[in-house]
Amino acid sequence: MDKEFKIYACDICGWEYKEEEGLPDEGIEPGTAWEDVPAGFKCPICGVPKDKFSEQ
Repeated sequence: MDKEFKIYACDICGWEYKEEEGLPDEGIEPGTAWEDVPAGFKCPICGVPKDKFSEQ
């Protein structure tokens, strides 16, 4: 069964976290669900916390 990957965008600058791609440079493997991204995650562009992202 294929997992449906979601995209979450920063409410401030619009940068997108794509679950399918992850963020390997930050140690977040491809396929990592947003809820599994560490609580201390911050937008790599503007630095706002994870709670300032919205599902697209």
